[in-house]
Amino acid sequence: MSNDYPPPPPPPPGQGGTPGGGYEGMGAMPGAVEQPGGPVTQPASIAQAVKLMYVGAALSLLSILVGLLARNELRKAVEDASAKQATPMSPSQVDAAVTLGMVSAVVAGLIGVALWLWMARANGRGRSWARIVATVLWVIQLISLLASFVRPTAGLATILGVVTVVLGGYIVFLLGKKESSAFYAAQSAPRY
Repeated sequence: MSNDYPPPPPPPPGQGGTPGGGYEGMGAMPGAVEQPGGPVTQPASIAQAVKLMYVGAALSLLSILVGLLARNELRKAVEDASAKQATPMSPSQVDAAVTLGMVSAVVAGLIGVALWLWMARANGRGRSWARIVATVLWVIQLISLLASFVRPTAGLATILGVVTVVLGGYIVFLLGKKESSAFYAAQSAPRY
């Protein structure tokens, strides 16, 4: 196959090609944002937030263990609630309720671990949406903790909940810092 097209014409006089492929005297494309050649450095606030998110994942794993160890407390709570009902639960119904509670605690803990790890990865990469999602998850966690004060829970579970909410609040603070915002902006800026 032969090339039937002639070579492109030389640039007009006074507008010779530049090493960057553009023409002298012509600006960048309107709306274009020039990016530095290398990757954007992750600020200390993001690095610290990511490390603390891994701590949050570990706390979620610990909450699974605490939930499993609180099986007898859960059984007592179910039996007490059943005794106050007009028709008490049978022993097999109590067993089923306890098992459901234990499975729910494990599933919730594993979802918590997955969310912490997902947020650590996404925020570490400077994804702007991840900061919003992390904040929303923290608010949900705070509401859940406040709701837990209404119902009786194990003492250690409540302490873990408070520690996790405080940790999450500090992480949200770190993600909102000025240098964090600059990192998110640089990472989400269009690249040309």
